[in-house]
Amino acid sequence: MSVLSGIKESVQQVAEAISIAVGLEVEIVDNKLRILGGTGYYHRRIGKKEEDGNLEGNYLYARVLRTGKTQYVEDAQNCKDYDRPIVGNTRLGELAEICTPIVLKGEIIGIIGLVAFTDEQKHLLLDKRESMTVFVEKMADLLSAKADQQETLENVEVSRDEMSIVLETAHEGIFALDQKGYVKHCNNRAAGLFGTNKGDLIGKHISNIMPGSPAIKVLDTGTGYTENEEIFKVDGKQHHFIVTVKPFMSSDDIDGVVISFRDIEEAQKLVYNFNTRKIKNTVDDIIGSSDKIMRAKQQALITARSNSTVLITGESGTGKEMFAKAIHYASPREDKPFITVNCGAIPENLLESELFGYEKGAFTGASEKGKEGKFELADGGTIFLDEIGDMPLHLQVKILHVLQNMRFDRVGGSKSIIVDVRVIAATNKDLEKLIEEDRFREDLYYRLSVIPLSIPPLRERKDDIKLLMYHFLRKYNSFMNKKIERFSPEVEELYTNHDWPGNVRELENAVEYGTNMAFGNVITMEEVPARILKKEEEMVKFKNLDRPLAEQVKLYEKEIIRKKLKQHNGIKDTVAKELGLSRATLYRKLSELGIN
Repeated sequence: MSVLSGIKESVQQVAEAISIAVGLEVEIVDNKLRILGGTGYYHRRIGKKEEDGNLEGNYLYARVLRTGKTQYVEDAQNCKDYDRPIVGNTRLGELAEICTPIVLKGEIIGIIGLVAFTDEQKHLLLDKRESMTVFVEKMADLLSAKADQQETLENVEVSRDEMSIVLETAHEGIFALDQKGYVKHCNNRAAGLFGTNKGDLIGKHISNIMPGSPAIKVLDTGTGYTENEEIFKVDGKQHHFIVTVKPFMSSDDIDGVVISFRDIEEAQKLVYNFNTRKIKNTVDDIIGSSDKIMRAKQQALITARSNSTVLITGESGTGKEMFAKAIHYASPREDKPFITVNCGAIPENLLESELFGYEKGAFTGASEKGKEGKFELADGGTIFLDEIGDMPLHLQVKILHVLQNMRFDRVGGSKSIIVDVRVIAATNKDLEKLIEEDRFREDLYYRLSVIPLSIPPLRERKDDIKLLMYHFLRKYNSFMNKKIERFSPEVEELYTNHDWPGNVRELENAVEYGTNMAFGNVITMEEVPARILKKEEEMVKFKNLDRPLAEQVKLYEKEIIRKKLKQHNGIKDTVAKELGLSRATLYRKLSELGIN
C-alpha cells in the first residue's frame, strides 16, 4: 500500500479545496499512478490507474515521477506525449495541465495535476501559471506533511502495540510510573499478582499499591536496584515479591521508572529448578571398566525399563545418586522431573512438609498460598530419596502409604493428592540391622527393595582408580585453566593401592587438591593431601608387622631414602652424604628398592 493511501480522506479534501481555489479540475495519484482523489471527471475514476499504470512510459505523470520536477503542458490537444483518455468514441477534452510531484523525505510519493477542460480554464492556467505552481506546490507539501504525520502515527501505534505485546508476554508483573509515581502502564501479569485488573491499577500512585517500596526514591535519585526482596500489605493481604526498579531518562531528567516484580515463591521455585536442572547422567558417565562396576551399570540399564522401586546400597561416596540419575535418564520418564531429597540433611520437623507440602495456615510461618512438596514436583518423573535410613519412623509410615497407593495428604490438608512417581531410594546403612534395632520398618524395607542395586566400593575395583584419576584431572584442568599432563609414578602407585574409605568422592577431592597445588605439569607426592600420606604410612607400618624382618628393613630403608630424596629435591649427592653412603651405594640401593 502506498503512503498516500493511508490518508485517502485528506487527499480528496485537498483535491476539492484546490479546485475551488483555482477554478480548475484536480487529479491526485500515488507513485503507482493510482488515482486517489479528484474532482469532476477524475472523481469518477478514483481507484483506477492513469497512463495504464506504465511507470516507464513517456507520458506526463510517468515523467514527473521519474524527474521529480513540476512540468507543464500548454497544448494538450497537440502534445503527442500527453495521455488523453477516450470516453466512448470521443477523446477527452483536456486542454492544458500543471503537474507537480508530492515529495516525502526525498521520495516521490505521488502527483497533483491541475487540468483545464475549457478555453477559459486554459487561459486562466497559462495566465497565472507561476502563482498556481507555487500554490499547488504548497498543497503538495501539505499532503506530504500529512502523510508523514500519518506514517509517524502509525509507527507510534505499531510501537505501542509491540510494547503492549512485550509487556503482556513478560513473565514478570510490570509497572511504568510517571515522574510523580503514578502508574501509566501495567500488564495483566501485574494485575494478576495483585488479584485485580489493569483498570484498577492504572492512574494509582505506587505508594497505594506497594506501600513503603523504595521504588519511589528512584524517582529522586535516578539510581535503580535489582532483585530486592519486598513485602507489602494491602487491604489486609500480604504480597511477597522480588522487585527490580530501573529509571528511564530524557537527557538528564528522570521521566519515570519501570518496576518489574515476581512472586517470591515462584522465584524460589525457579532457583530450585535451576539448581536441580537436568544434568543428564547416563551409565556412560559412570567411569569404570572393572567387572563389578560393569555389572552394576548393566543392572541399572535393565532396571530403567520398569517402574518398580529401587533400593541402591553402597558406602558413602560410591556414586549412588549418579546411578539413580542414570536409571531415570535411561527410562521412559527421562523428560520428566528428577527430584532429589536428602532425608538426612533436612531437620526432622521440616522433612514432612518438604516431602508432601502443606496447605495455607498449616502451621505458624506457613505461606498463605501453601506449598508443593517434592512428591508433587516429581509427578510423572522420579523422586530420589537419599539417605533413606535416616528417615524418622513416623514418616516411614507415610512413605509406605505413598508407595502402596500413590496418593497422600499435604500437611494440614484433607484432600488426597494423586501422583505418578517412581521412587529410587539409597542408603549407606545396614537397613536389616536397623530393622533389628526397631529403627526402620520391615514392611517399608521390602517395599523399597523390590529391585536392589549394590554399588561396589572403590577398594573393590582398583582397576578403575587410574581411569578415575585422569578423568578428574581433565575435569579440574578445565575448571582451573591448567595443563597438568599426568601423575608421577609414585602418586599413581599410592592412589592405586590406597583403600579410599571415602570412595570416589575422596579420590576426586584428592585430585582436585593436587590440581590446585601443582606448579608444573605433573602431580607429585608433594601434591598428595597430608591425611592420605599419614594414613598410608600408618597402613604400611601395620601391614609390615607380619613380614620377615629383612623385608621390613627393606621397606623402611626405601621409605627413608624416598623421604630424603623428596627433602633435597632429588639431589643424590646430598642424600648420600647425609645418609653416610657412597654415591655408588646409593645408586645400587635405588635400583634394588625400585625407587624412581
